[in-house]
Amino acid sequence: MATLDSTALHEFLIQFTDGFSPELAEHFVSTPPNEVMQARIDELAAKANEDELSEQEQREYNTYIEALDVIALLRIKSMKKIGQSSSR
Repeated sequence: MATLDSTALHEFLIQFTDGFSPELAEHFVSTPPNEVMQARIDELAAKANEDELSEQEQREYNTYIEALDVIALLRIKSMKKIGQSSSR
């Protein structure tokens, strides 16, 4: 699996979140995870902790982890945007 250049990703996420209105940033930060997806991630995590994932499940779990890492970065950048707009 390819590794992303963290500097390029950081710059893209800044560019992406700079276009967020304060309302959109707030919505992005406060939206809870989908319950069905969270249940699946929890199931895969439990199996991973027991070293019981099939190859397909391992790929699925890795995909979730990578996606959630990007979402976490977007949320952090959105929180910064909210902080910047409230200090103006």
